[in-house]
Amino acid sequence: PEVCLRLEVGPGAAVHSPLAVQNGFLHMLVHSYTAELFMSFLTNLGPFLEDEIIPEVIPMEIEVVDAKITLKDDSPRVYPTSPGPVPITLAVDHVIVKRRDDGVFYVTGEGSPKQEKPVSVLQEQKAPAEGGSAAPGAGTRGLQLREVPELQRELQTMKLALAEANMDKARLLQEIRKYNPLFQL
Repeated sequence: PEVCLRLEVGPGAAVHSPLAVQNGFLHMLVHSYTAELFMSFLTNLGPFLEDEIIPEVIPMEIEVVDAKITLKDDSPRVYPTSPGPVPITLAVDHVIVKRRDDGVFYVTGEGSPKQEKPVSVLQEQKAPAEGGSAAPGAGTRGLQLREVPELQRELQTMKLALAEANMDKARLLQEIRKYNPLFQL
């Protein structure tokens, strides 16, 4: 794999963003990267990344070209006779992750700077509330028609969350009954 890092600080970094003059600008290019990672590695990153101090925002651009990451599940098996889960391979042709002065990460594809989508929970929560407002001159019928697709999306999301919660409940009950067959809920 090829990895290139460049950190710019000072007046020359102003071409990237105003904050880069003070905090710096990090540009990273990863090319032809292949790796096999265990799922426990990803799940255990959380405590490693937690910090009690709010970090300074460093504007950055991370470019990943021709990468392949295979994720293998190394969790204990529920059933000893099961063959186990199939590894998941994530192939990345060309992705750019940008962090701007506001601290939001934007994920884009090659050559599509206008299609940037922020990866932020706060942004996702604000979007439906702003989209549901009608123009001041619109009647209640227009407001209802605009809200229908949004409400249908929200209903679908809730149905998926409920189905996932029910599956988790069934899996946990199955795990408990494996150790205590007489357990009743």
